[in-house]
Amino acid sequence: MRNSYFQFKQFRVEQDKCAMKVCTDSCVFGAFVEVAEAKCILDIGAGTGLLSLMVAQRSNARIEAVEINPEAQQQAKQNFAASPWAERLHLHPVSLQEFSKEEQPKYDVILSNPPFFLSSLKSPDAAHNTARHTGELLFEDIVIFTRERLSESGNLYLLLPPAEAVYFAKLAQASGLYLSDTLQIHTYHGGKCIRHIQTYTFKVPASPTIQDFFIREEDKVTYTHDFVKLLREYYLAF
Repeated sequence: MRNSYFQFKQFRVEQDKCAMKVCTDSCVFGAFVEVAEAKCILDIGAGTGLLSLMVAQRSNARIEAVEINPEAQQQAKQNFAASPWAERLHLHPVSLQEFSKEEQPKYDVILSNPPFFLSSLKSPDAAHNTARHTGELLFEDIVIFTRERLSESGNLYLLLPPAEAVYFAKLAQASGLYLSDTLQIHTYHGGKCIRHIQTYTFKVPASPTIQDFFIREEDKVTYTHDFVKLLREYYLAF
């Protein structure tokens, strides 16, 4: 049984009410995105609030978070209030579609670990389905919102499985958003790629970069140097 919370060095994520718990690839994502210079950040589909909390630790930005699920809303609100950055974290308990109707600033960074399985079978758990499958939040909604609300020099960051990442890239490019960088996350050296971290901008890149990132060594037990370096500010074990 998973813990009802995940303890980081500077904050705790309570997760007993959320279908999707803290996972390693999400932690890599939260630690990887560039936010040091950002003044305004949006987290689409906040869940427990993990990503918002991780970027709050590494920035001085005002952070907006959108979440549609009532139980996740309660959890994120709790986690935000208990963190050292409560005054900079703002939860909007609405869908992205409803949020888009409100007058909002331009965002320097938009990040999302969205519902992603486009064609896989759904589980009997409705909350789990909402968290994992496109339905309440569509890729098209993210693209449209980003086109309207991302600052001219801003970045959109997404965490997606490989197949869905390819689909999103085509959808984004057709709307004038361009994939500039991809970090391919592997469970271990020699293991398959499980997720892509994608960076999108309004500028057409001369040559999009692709890098591989390995969580563990070939023994499938030892964390890699790159993983330890990336998560050192967050994980108690490091």
